[in-house]
Amino acid sequence: MSERSLMFLETGEAAGAVDRLLQREEKTFAEIGRLIGERQPPVVTVAARGSSDHAVSFFKYLFEISCGIPVASIGPSVASVYRASLRIPGGLHITVSQSGASPDIIAVQEEAKRGGALTVAIVNVAESPLARAADIVLPIHAGEEKSVAATKSFIASAAALAAVTQAASGSKALASGLSRLPEALETAGGADYEPALPLLVKAQSLFTGGRGPGFAIALEAALKAKETAKLHAEAFSLAELMHGPMQLVEEDFPILAFAPEDEALSSSIAVMDKLRGMGARIVAFSSRPLGQDTIAVPSTGYGQLDPLAALASYYRLVERLARERGFNPDTPDKLKKVTETI
Repeated sequence: MSERSLMFLETGEAAGAVDRLLQREEKTFAEIGRLIGERQPPVVTVAARGSSDHAVSFFKYLFEISCGIPVASIGPSVASVYRASLRIPGGLHITVSQSGASPDIIAVQEEAKRGGALTVAIVNVAESPLARAADIVLPIHAGEEKSVAATKSFIASAAALAAVTQAASGSKALASGLSRLPEALETAGGADYEPALPLLVKAQSLFTGGRGPGFAIALEAALKAKETAKLHAEAFSLAELMHGPMQLVEEDFPILAFAPEDEALSSSIAVMDKLRGMGARIVAFSSRPLGQDTIAVPSTGYGQLDPLAALASYYRLVERLARERGFNPDTPDKLKKVTETI
């Protein structure tokens, strides 16, 4: 394998993808925002699989915090396997998929439309079956992604959902943060993760954690550790780590924490301090110095958006970790790029 894997290169393309997305789809964001304001949906339903489902989790926190409208994830098997009817009159249904080809999420979009929802497809392949069947198509403009591990497509999908949130909420602060996101992603790719490598190379298991939008990114981080580095990882809200999972923490147990400067930072710091007291090694991704193992990442000025910049740093770390553990991050032996589930 070359020194520069596809995963490494595609992570570096995320900033450009987000910049293109925000410029090219400005009218689409405005139209979705207008329709949300006009329809006043009591709930926004979503469907996705894999990494795209973590982008949806990011959206759930950001949208509920910003707009006060609940976001409900619909299990794709509800429509594809169990063939249930959905009743969503006046609703909005958003599907997120890199390929737009999986039959189960297509089925749930069809059922949502039949049940009265306006459907939005956020896709990287604009001519996919999912996109063709949607009322509104929102391409993420990430370009072809060859590595099995989704990186730039995940970040662009999450950025698209953040821009939908901004259009619906009218938040000037979020708009400012989005305008700074491409630069933050570019800078984050060069963050110094070297001090964390020795801990993770020898690890057999780890936790990832965060609060709010940071927890959604912890979910994505845990998945990437498993699929690229064959390292068992579980993601938890840092609040949930104070319950049953804490029993597994022992000396030098690794925990990766996504801790942006938002309203949850003080409670996150308190949890990390308690876990350190139990012997855990906390690697914190933050724009604030949170201990000797902090991986310093840039801020967009909008804390709830900053986990995306932290993720760009994490992708570089886990790509290197996979190679150090003897694996090719581009081609996990049991996985393929497009998984078509029913």
